[in-house]
Amino acid sequence: MLCKPNLETPTTKAMVNTYHTSKLCSNQCGSSLVQTIDAPLPLVWSLIRRFENPQGYKLFVKKCTMVAGDGGIGSVREVMVTSGLPAGVSVERLDKLDDEKHVLKFSIIGGDHRLANYSSTITLHEEEEKYGGKTVAIESYVVDVPAGSSGEDTCCFANTIIACNLRSLAKITEQMVCK
Repeated sequence: MLCKPNLETPTTKAMVNTYHTSKLCSNQCGSSLVQTIDAPLPLVWSLIRRFENPQGYKLFVKKCTMVAGDGGIGSVREVMVTSGLPAGVSVERLDKLDDEKHVLKFSIIGGDHRLANYSSTITLHEEEEKYGGKTVAIESYVVDVPAGSSGEDTCCFANTIIACNLRSLAKITEQMVCK
């Protein structure tokens, strides 16, 4: 099961086609979510690119500890999740960090949750002025559907978390611009 984002502009469509299109195996699901942010791309990217500090905008992260690396490609972080979610710890590896194209990709490689073989890609781009001139964040993922669950339920869970994170990113960066 793969949900498609609303492709409102040519740039967003091109970004989705370039970075957010995945072939899914029969036991996987995935989706792409889009968030428009009224803040400059460099500011938004400054929060996204800090692999060692996901709590800078992700609401469900209590604490993050780097267990390998310095925040560059190949680094591994241990994320402590806030209570109330069906997890306590997620171990994640940074697979790609492109400061020029504003692309970050990470994989979940361990933890006490049901998100096996989870891989996420986040991209940022600026829309042309005729489309509002704002920063657009796109986050897509692919994950195995756990035994006893459906693709729809798995996507619904992941989409809810990602949507909350993207809204939080927008709120935080937009407030930073107003200061």
